[in-house]
Amino acid sequence: MNNRKYNCNIEKHLPFIYPDKSNVRVSFEFFPPKTEAMENGLWEAIDILSKFRPEFFSVTYGAGGTTRERTHKAVIDIQNKTNIKAAAHLTCIGASKKEIDEIAKKYWKEGIKHIVALRGDTPKIKEKYIPKPSGYAYASDLVLGLKNIADFEITVAGYPETHPEAISPEADLDNMKRKIDAGANRIITQYFIDPELFLHYRDKLRDRGINVPIIAGILPVTNFKKLLEFSALCNTSIPKWMYSIFENLDNSPNTTKLIAATIAAEQCKILYQNGVSDFHFYTLNRAELSAAICQMLGLRADNQKE
Repeated sequence: MNNRKYNCNIEKHLPFIYPDKSNVRVSFEFFPPKTEAMENGLWEAIDILSKFRPEFFSVTYGAGGTTRERTHKAVIDIQNKTNIKAAAHLTCIGASKKEIDEIAKKYWKEGIKHIVALRGDTPKIKEKYIPKPSGYAYASDLVLGLKNIADFEITVAGYPETHPEAISPEADLDNMKRKIDAGANRIITQYFIDPELFLHYRDKLRDRGINVPIIAGILPVTNFKKLLEFSALCNTSIPKWMYSIFENLDNSPNTTKLIAATIAAEQCKILYQNGVSDFHFYTLNRAELSAAICQMLGLRADNQKE
């Protein structure tokens, strides 16, 4: 009789993790919808993801402040219609200090007390950023200005692979220190693929004396071709194995989603095993992948319905 033993414990090999769910904190990012159909899709996503009891929902601000009014409406609606805190993105670009201060004061008055403070992107791709003379020049200036208005909870952006416009990795870390010294409360990173990049970035920030929470930005892949295009702009590296695993799947969205959920779950597993318990999902206004990953993280949605 063959008594050979095999290592076939499925649970040990799955990319899923089963932590104490109270130790895992999640948040979700949306963009303001342009049409009624897109707004319906946004609220479907919000309804699904709110059941995972996230720390907050954030709403992006278009390049050059182009979605200002839609961002404001979406943030206020989330704040008023859900029991989840809403965070508004606010950028320096394209507005004077007076204009930005008025927006911030309006948010505070309406109960929006969490701001994601960003320098912002130029409306045209690869257009050089030139600070507006009457505006806040950089995110660190915006953070300081917001703190002078009210005691906002402020989140800033971090770049595990260095901001694409930074003159060096050291200069980028120096800039982050300025943002934290100005009063920022936490960092959310740009998305990354290799978890080691995030962990090294965290170590570098800690070595600089930056001890605020550092939240891992996770982007589940819905379209690999678009991921490549966007990653080239934001200085995010794509490992060679991803090219192979997504090969010939341009017309297979369901297969792409299955692979994407598995990759993101593996990312989160590795990060969690290295002391990371805060995750921010770039949802692209879709709930399915983020919800699946939350389930794998040990979170359970309230009143689940299939």
